[in-house]
Amino acid sequence: MAYNISYKSTVSRDLAQVGKAEARRILARIEKDLVHKANSCSVLKGKWAGLRKYRVGDYRVIFAILEGEVLVLRIGHRRDVYR
Repeated sequence: MAYNISYKSTVSRDLAQVGKAEARRILARIEKDLVHKANSCSVLKGKWAGLRKYRVGDYRVIFAILEGEVLVLRIGHRRDVYR
């Protein structure tokens, strides 16, 4: 199943902190992999229960699957993204 990908408005702020080259790499991986394999990503627990994470190097993409659509909520370094 192919998913449509949409981004929450705060994701642009998250990507600005990452840097241009790294942001391009992360977005390319999201567009390539999450379109087809979003269901295979790990489900989070605790405060983030029900959401999923996708790993791109040291960065994590936090997203939700809603009615055939992937909604990207946060993008950040692994040490900061869950705060």
